[in-house]
Amino acid sequence: MKPTNEFTWRRHYETVRKRSLMLAEPLSSEDCGAQSMPDASPVKWHLAHTTWFFETFILEPMEAQFAPFHPAFRVLFNSYYNGIGERHPRAQRGLLTRPSLQEVRAYRANVDQRIARLLAEHADDEALAALIELGLQHEQQHQELILTDVKHMLAQNALYPTYSSASPAAPDTPPAAGWVDFAGALTEIGHDGDGFCFDNELPRHRQYVLPFALAARLVTNAEYLEFIDAGGYRDPALWLSEGWDQVCALSLAHPLYWRRDAHGSWHEFTLHGMGPLAPDLPAVHLSLYEANAYAHWRGARLPTEAEWELAARGADRGLHQMFGHCWQWTSSSYSPYPGYATAPGALGEYNGKFMLNQYVLRGSSKATPPGHARASYRNFFPAGARWQFTGIRLAK
Repeated sequence: MKPTNEFTWRRHYETVRKRSLMLAEPLSSEDCGAQSMPDASPVKWHLAHTTWFFETFILEPMEAQFAPFHPAFRVLFNSYYNGIGERHPRAQRGLLTRPSLQEVRAYRANVDQRIARLLAEHADDEALAALIELGLQHEQQHQELILTDVKHMLAQNALYPTYSSASPAAPDTPPAAGWVDFAGALTEIGHDGDGFCFDNELPRHRQYVLPFALAARLVTNAEYLEFIDAGGYRDPALWLSEGWDQVCALSLAHPLYWRRDAHGSWHEFTLHGMGPLAPDLPAVHLSLYEANAYAHWRGARLPTEAEWELAARGADRGLHQMFGHCWQWTSSSYSPYPGYATAPGALGEYNGKFMLNQYVLRGSSKATPPGHARASYRNFFPAGARWQFTGIRLAK
């Protein structure tokens, strides 16, 4: 629920900002500066960029006698906002050995103090409140990216180091397999106006959905292993053309973090290190290509995002694992809803300009911050992306 006064706004702000620093606590300075691939970013960059967002979009236009913490940070930590100006190349974020992690922490502390002062001076400013909320939701997105990017970075090390030394929770027995039927309906899709949403969840609109069924739960590791053992990665008839090209080009034969030992046993790298593959857990780190090939092999398909949202709003009908396990691929391309309009200025670049050549994922993952998920949330990635916690729910 949205905070209603300066004190609760400040507490909300502090809670989200502290969580980002907490996620970095298990890591060394070297860990925080490494970039394992162009699509991932160093933790240090995430910590600085989320701070840059508050400094650039809130302090700069609203703070009396604004002065940047460091003028060069405007370029170094700009992600993709062309309206702001120059940007450091994304693929070269790992080359930013300066500023140090200590300096980035000082940057965060400085901006946090100035935001707190601004909140105290403009406690009833609704425009400020809306920008603070957007900045915090943006930071929560980066909190999930911190975990996925760290996992990818650690997986490049033959030592397979752990991010978390805590023992992983024992997996629950998976819900029973089966199908949940839904009648065709003229339904409303998009955010219902209760609480925060991103602009890509709007406007709410009517859409007709034909009768369909969703799998009662996510596809498990054991079920995906059946696909592998049946030669799924060797049969081009199961794959979309671009997916088969990726299989061949990268010699793909299993999910991203699976490894087979000399005895033929499967293991999986997690944030807790390398361990035996847990057969009952949802299969994750799968691309849309892999998800679609598996669905084809099972004689099923992936849901549309309208089907998924309709089902999620009535999830008490027998659906399990809709949230908090993995993002679920849909067959829907990421495109604007009817009547969608971008916001004016640089903030209008947040979502709209990415509505091409990407696919929608629904739900949330184990890395999604608490309270960040909702039925109308539209995550999106290119079809070949594998480093996020992405999995499969079948439809028919």
